[in-house]
Amino acid sequence: MRKRVLYACLLAWSASTQVNAEQPTTINASPPTTAEASQVLAAHLFTLKNGMQLIVKPDHRAPTAVHMLWLRVGAMEEVSGTTGVAHVLEHMLFKGTPTVKTGEFSRQVAALGGEDNAFTTDDYTAYYQQIPKDKLAEVMKLQADSFVNNQWPDDEFKRELEVVKEERRMRTDDQPRSLLYEQLMAVTYNVHPYRNPVIGWMNDLDNLTPDDARSFYKQWYNPLNAVVVIAGDVKPEQALALAETYYGSLPTHPVKTIKPALEPKQLGVKRIEVKAPADQAYLLMAFKVPQLTSVDNPTENDWDALALTVLSAILDGNDGARFERTLINNEQRIADSASTGNGLYGRGPQLFLVEGVPANGKTVADLETALRGQIKRVADEGVTEAELNRVKTQWIASEIYQRDSVFSQANQLGALWAIGLPLETKDKLIEMLRKITPEQVRNVAKKYFGDDQLTVAVLSPQPRDPNAKPRTPPAGLRH
Repeated sequence: MRKRVLYACLLAWSASTQVNAEQPTTINASPPTTAEASQVLAAHLFTLKNGMQLIVKPDHRAPTAVHMLWLRVGAMEEVSGTTGVAHVLEHMLFKGTPTVKTGEFSRQVAALGGEDNAFTTDDYTAYYQQIPKDKLAEVMKLQADSFVNNQWPDDEFKRELEVVKEERRMRTDDQPRSLLYEQLMAVTYNVHPYRNPVIGWMNDLDNLTPDDARSFYKQWYNPLNAVVVIAGDVKPEQALALAETYYGSLPTHPVKTIKPALEPKQLGVKRIEVKAPADQAYLLMAFKVPQLTSVDNPTENDWDALALTVLSAILDGNDGARFERTLINNEQRIADSASTGNGLYGRGPQLFLVEGVPANGKTVADLETALRGQIKRVADEGVTEAELNRVKTQWIASEIYQRDSVFSQANQLGALWAIGLPLETKDKLIEMLRKITPEQVRNVAKKYFGDDQLTVAVLSPQPRDPNAKPRTPPAGLRH
């Protein structure tokens, strides 16, 4: 599962604002209070006797629970020649232990009345089970066993690797926009491992060995590099006791640190063209922007990262946003679609992405001029209080609505831990958001959208093969 794909799910908070884009908004309505949000968000952080951490978020509205195991390891930790190994290893963790045979893990979870899955991103890997609350001990025992006792024969690895390669063909090679995004990332970043796809380059997958995966597993699958997240109808002290039983005595070893991969300064606009079978041209632009690293003592860069996310929502946060109003639904229609997304936070450097499809009779160049023109208009004229208040109201309401989902609560807490941000980050961001001014939004529009921060990728549509047949998802594909 790729987290950082614009067209699949616009990055971080910008996506949150779009969830409720069609809901009516009263501009002068008071957003929900942070106190109300805090009553829902309260989470407990524990350290087990072996140093592993545990997060417990009680929510007693339904007799269910979510159990997640998060590893602070993803595609970022891969080395040249083994891209894709983090994701392949995620698949292999379901392939058995000395006491649980291949395929038995998911069958046992299903027999308990639950469901399970996993996902890998650049920043982390996570495994989860959603189960009735009285089955929590059973899934914790299963997951802890898989975590530290994972083993499989070479033939099983080779079979699963073919599943992953077919997944790459189906989700990237055969999807023109996915292909374009992959190429954009490879060109945008010179040094940082974000330049590599989470699924891996096909040549690396072709040459990946069972021992590559075993080595990655031994190096990074360590209780000191992991956290257990439990959310739902649970009591913190009971969850702690269970975690000590199943995780607290697991063996540990020192966690390896990786050297920082700092990007060199970009010295001019970068442009690429990707030719692939498609019906329409497609434009994707990436601007290098700062990431949020602190909510306790925010710096200018932290405030800028938040203001950039607000700018994204003003441009593309609801049906009345600027792109919709000025580029899509008007007489001089420039775009069939246009979207933005800001990478608010992550373990590595972030991007502000802008994408669109030109309308009939318009070129990609016309669309690029129009999209950048809308950002320049904000830089020149600023934004209105009404626009800013609309974004704040939608953003805060959306964040609180998301907390109705126990899985969403667990997922947010795990991601914050993996990235290295406090568990209270979402509440603190709401407080910061309330203080964002029109001038701050205008300033970031001026500051971060020049050519020296820009990479432009264009999909040039080619004729489709009339005889081509859609691929069938490979057997064993988990997500």
